[in-house]
Amino acid sequence: MAARPAAGGGRWVDVDPARLSKWIAGFRTRHGSVTVAAPSAALPDAPPAAPDGGWLSLVGADGSIATFHPPAGLTLPGPGEDASLLDLDRFVAAAQEPRVLALLLARRNALAVGVADGPDLIASKVETFYVQARTAAGGWSQQRYARRRGNQAAAGVKEAADVTARIVLPHLPKIAALVCGGDRPTVEGILADKRLAELAALRTGRLLDVAEPRHAVLVEAIPTARAVPIHVVDPPAAAAQ
Repeated sequence: MAARPAAGGGRWVDVDPARLSKWIAGFRTRHGSVTVAAPSAALPDAPPAAPDGGWLSLVGADGSIATFHPPAGLTLPGPGEDASLLDLDRFVAAAQEPRVLALLLARRNALAVGVADGPDLIASKVETFYVQARTAAGGWSQQRYARRRGNQAAAGVKEAADVTARIVLPHLPKIAALVCGGDRPTVEGILADKRLAELAALRTGRLLDVAEPRHAVLVEAIPTARAVPIHVVDPPAAAAQ
């Protein structure tokens, strides 16, 4: 389970679907009896920068709020305004169903792409590309190096798109979502390839913060890609401390 700050307040907690019931039990223990609410009812005065959406919220007796967002690839009709614990059970059951995800981790000089069926990596490829380092030279030399680096980076993006198409597209009919990580311009350059249009349409909004793409990094990204994102807002007294 990993946590990270949330824009607008609170924090994001990424919970493994298999541990979701245990996390909910812990939330109830820490924050007293809980009520279930639609996210709009749980956070009526949320600041504009607070995470929007969400599928369902738990509100603790002490004022803590945990808003559950669907994991990558999960499409589930919302509970409406009359949310109940039955809806929470429905969410947990759906989140724990295995889904096939594509992962694309890219930087200017490296790519790690794969397909995960549940927690298992079933197809993958790692590639590196030569992109010349920046130079301290000035004037004409600097311009020449910049053009060379730009050409090398463009060639790397084209090769990365080739690899992605070869590894991922055979699995496209089963893929529920695409989770990306690394350098945003490079990722978007790869997905601009027309062959990957259907795959790009499955992309989730989050860009994972990952190290240099390698096989081990790809494997380590699978739990994060599968996790249930929960936005936690502490009670006012705790948040002020």
